[in-house]
Amino acid sequence: MSAVVLFDGVCNLCNASVAFILRRDRRAYFRFASLQSEAARQLLQGHSLEAGLDSIVLVEDGECFTKSTAALRIARRLGGLWPLLYAFMLLPRWIRDPIYDWVARNRYRWFGRRESCMIPTPEWRGRFLDRALSGGEHPPASRN
Repeated sequence: MSAVVLFDGVCNLCNASVAFILRRDRRAYFRFASLQSEAARQLLQGHSLEAGLDSIVLVEDGECFTKSTAALRIARRLGGLWPLLYAFMLLPRWIRDPIYDWVARNRYRWFGRRESCMIPTPEWRGRFLDRALSGGEHPPASRN
């Protein structure tokens, strides 16, 4: 069983976050694709997620999670003390998501951006989805 993390491939903060997850994902639970990729477009096809999505997306257990919910669900699968952050799920999204949105709105200004999506190291390449997904996958239901 695995989950897919979709991220902004040209965002320096997002790329650093992916590297952070990869180093702490001891069970290799997560796979990755940039939001700009064909793999992400296919995974998100048919969902009611907003156009120009400005959020990390976690596709897990047949559902899509975004913003703070995605980040906290990712944290609970990491090694070390990171799963303790999942306790913030007790706060309602209307409190959590504005903080996430504030960072998302300012991420390029604070951390910069790349001209193109990151190229994973050979060690991590197998954790990234190929450009094409098999046609037999069913898109998950979306949920925040």
